[in-house]
Amino acid sequence: MERDELPEPTGRELDILKVLWERGEATVREVHEALRDDLPIVQNTVQAFLRTMEEKGLVTHRSEGRAFVYRAVPEREPTGRRLLGRVLDRAFDGALDQLVASALAMRRPRRQDLDRLRQLIDEFEQRNGRGRAT
Repeated sequence: MERDELPEPTGRELDILKVLWERGEATVREVHEALRDDLPIVQNTVQAFLRTMEEKGLVTHRSEGRAFVYRAVPEREPTGRRLLGRVLDRAFDGALDQLVASALAMRRPRRQDLDRLRQLIDEFEQRNGRGRAT
């Protein structure tokens, strides 16, 4: 299965992928330890999720002694873009300004967040041959 054809991860699968993206690889126990403080999940459930995720092509593993060491198959950035694109299309009918307005209404941005957004807009305009709108 091509990376572009991988299924969309569920919420819990995305939680597990985040741990693997952050660490590179991890055992079932390590994934469980990373999640248990924030999610009500037991180690056997993490193991079942990882098995299912491997069947779906979202993770792969190698053996290290008796333990399986898992790693994510899809990369974080393209997965995030794909998921965000679906939200943009489904929830906002492609209206980027509405997506940004909604995000800003949900969480008050810090000064550095706003500065970074301005920088991203400036970089986009420079790459695409447009000056800053006045």
